[in-house]
Amino acid sequence: MGRSLLPLALLVVLSATAAAPQLVGAAGRDHSLGIIQKDIIQTVNNHPNAGWTAGYNPYLANYTIEQFKHMLGVKPTPPSLRARVRTKTHSRSEQLPKVFDARSKWSGCSTIGKILGKGHCGSCWAFGAVECLQDRFCIHHNMNITLSANDLVACCGFMCGDGCDGGYPISAWQYFVQNGVVTDECDPYFDQVGCKHPGCEPAYPTPVCEKKCKVQNQVWEEKKHFSINAYQVNSDPHDIMAEVYKNGPVEVAFTVYEDFAHYKSGVYKHITGGVMGGHAVKLIGWGTSDAGEDYWVSC
Repeated sequence: MGRSLLPLALLVVLSATAAAPQLVGAAGRDHSLGIIQKDIIQTVNNHPNAGWTAGYNPYLANYTIEQFKHMLGVKPTPPSLRARVRTKTHSRSEQLPKVFDARSKWSGCSTIGKILGKGHCGSCWAFGAVECLQDRFCIHHNMNITLSANDLVACCGFMCGDGCDGGYPISAWQYFVQNGVVTDECDPYFDQVGCKHPGCEPAYPTPVCEKKCKVQNQVWEEKKHFSINAYQVNSDPHDIMAEVYKNGPVEVAFTVYEDFAHYKSGVYKHITGGVMGGHAVKLIGWGTSDAGEDYWVSC
């Protein structure tokens, strides 16, 4: 197959902070301590207006605060970079459902509900981008493909940031326009193990860009999938919802606090702990809890 083209959307800077009262604490912790802290779990679960339950997260059991911060992977976007990307808005007259899940609307697109593991690398900025891109190829062109986060992490270079040490989601989408991205079969992700054993060090260096398919007889240039354009979506909730409802999942970047690592259930909002950094995920829907709190659905 030759090159594939698809209009894309990018959403950046969605705050994870809540309007409810927040407790300040833990900002001065020793970063060599584990990210999972009993006092954070107790503080959240004893807060009368938290709206969510904190608990022990086994996946993060071996991570220190510093290692957790390294894994987040979204760098602050320079204003000059954002200024070069147009911002899209949607008409306020558009009627949107009160509850929406892209997995249900486009049930034939299995990639929407698929969560990919990024292992030891701070590459969430790349995973969020390729996950949304492959979803939109399915939604708009009925193409079920899995795209390569490794292509972005290894080959985008300084344009996207610092690979495993974090990047700019906006630049990932510009890379789709200028360079395209190959399939995951052509260039699979370099870390297939992840941080699962005691004492592991989640700090892999950025993989080398080889521009060569791992599968015999596949040509790198022929496995590229391109975007026609890239844009960011206005951060107003209506614009975000309209974009997802009409065109499919979007990548979002948000501020992460220490308590986020302890999330178990409910509608998350910041209660306690210091800022850890920026993180990117795929936003696929929204709704309102029984308590009347609006929430986003991401994966």
